[in-house]
Amino acid sequence: MTVGGVPLAAALAEYRPDAEIGPLPTPVDSDALLSTYHPDYLRGSVVTLAVGANAGGSCQRDLAELLQAEAFIDEADLAGIPVTDVDVLVVGGGGAGCAAALTAAEAGARVLLATKLRLGDSNTVMAEGGIQAAIEPEDSIQKHIQDTLRGGHHAGDPELVARMAEDGPDVLRWLIDLGMQFELTPNGDLRTRRGGGTSASRLVFCRDYTGLEMMRVLRESVTLHHNIEVWEQSPAVELLSNECGLACVGAVLASLVDGGLRIVRTRSVVLATGGLGRLHLNGFATSNHLGATGDGLVLAYRIGARLCELDSFQYHPTGLVFPSHLAGKLVTEGVRAAGALLLNGLGSRFVDELQPRDVVCAAILRECQEGRGIHIDDRRVGVWLDTPRLEQAEPGLLERQFPNLMSRTRGSGVDPRVQPLLVHPTLHYQNGGVVIDLDGASSVPGLFAVGEVAGGIHGRNRIMGNALLEIISFGRRAGRAATTTHDRGPKKVTVEHLNHMRRALTLAGLPMTRRTPMILPAYARGTPCTR
Repeated sequence: MTVGGVPLAAALAEYRPDAEIGPLPTPVDSDALLSTYHPDYLRGSVVTLAVGANAGGSCQRDLAELLQAEAFIDEADLAGIPVTDVDVLVVGGGGAGCAAALTAAEAGARVLLATKLRLGDSNTVMAEGGIQAAIEPEDSIQKHIQDTLRGGHHAGDPELVARMAEDGPDVLRWLIDLGMQFELTPNGDLRTRRGGGTSASRLVFCRDYTGLEMMRVLRESVTLHHNIEVWEQSPAVELLSNECGLACVGAVLASLVDGGLRIVRTRSVVLATGGLGRLHLNGFATSNHLGATGDGLVLAYRIGARLCELDSFQYHPTGLVFPSHLAGKLVTEGVRAAGALLLNGLGSRFVDELQPRDVVCAAILRECQEGRGIHIDDRRVGVWLDTPRLEQAEPGLLERQFPNLMSRTRGSGVDPRVQPLLVHPTLHYQNGGVVIDLDGASSVPGLFAVGEVAGGIHGRNRIMGNALLEIISFGRRAGRAATTTHDRGPKKVTVEHLNHMRRALTLAGLPMTRRTPMILPAYARGTPCTR
């Protein structure tokens, strides 16, 4: 990428929050903008899968290397290790996993929730902007469905989208019953605001830490439920199949403490393992937590599950560039929803700030690549998020509505009330994932997927606020369905599916030197279970 434009010091010296800003330029064709500047279209970033349920399909090259790799274990590793029997195994301790575990436990199932790090260490806690639900008089479920499908370039499954949108109001009621706090109007109604790519005010929020508040009540509820056992620091390193290798009947968990392996046999497995931002696709910084390494996609694919949209990822438009130690950290879209503008190095607006995220992302990258950005050095470049102008228009707004942002920047010597924020797109979300039905069931009997590891809902771009809705909507659906899966009993568990995959890799001439799942990124040292 060519880095040019205005040096940071010069841009700061020229910046004035009361400077006159001209009108937006004539909008360009969004498809042309995306195909020219969005990272999904970078030359060489997509390859064709050679093996597995998606053989012949497109996949981002770094993800393809994980999907078409050797496993950590084989049949011999299963001999003599401890076995635990439960009704439902949930893999992942974020919002989706907790919602699934709670719903399954409420139905009477004995649930084991295994999480890679600690309970609640997930992308859920970093979701700041809010949760979508059509509750306003001028809004409707149908508008929510249309906004979601349009924002995803009509690649989402209309039935999945419809179920999610229909669940919105009930999801809010369920969360409030658990104790979740939302911003209220003076009349005591839920306060809403509009997000990018939406046609109505539909975002319900708790300041700028909605996901953290959601995770608080979910974590407390899971911890207190007598039917849920939680194993922390216990990532799944492989799923278990039946004798024929055609159904999922459990998983092999590893300990991050001592590297030991444990077998869990179960009627159903719910994957809620989150995304893959820590792969740093195309060299981008990421907003994701440390454990977001795509494990669920790898495990589901090896056991035979079909995946979708493996070449489509969301790069959030406003990741911080400066200070450098905050690189990739989000500035919530709620700041733009409140009225903050995006300005290039010439002090001009260049995009409608509330366009869908992929369009705004591509527009920022265009400004940077064409020399109208603001650069720190030959690698770091961005554009202004004009927060001082917002503060000038409504004094006290930033401190009142965005305390998380203020706390984060205050500790770094940057005050968004007087200095604009330098931002650049950051890798944020995987748009696709495991193909699921209306109950979150995958194409493999006994295996469910919910949250970011699941695909089909967001198409090729997610609009703000649908992630928090999706994890609860489909987490609850999968939790209910997982308890009704026919009991196959504690029969023989195998890794026969690994033999199928190894034969396919060998026939395709692919290397067998790399072992996956990744578990943690390479720069996180000291992982006992990675061999």
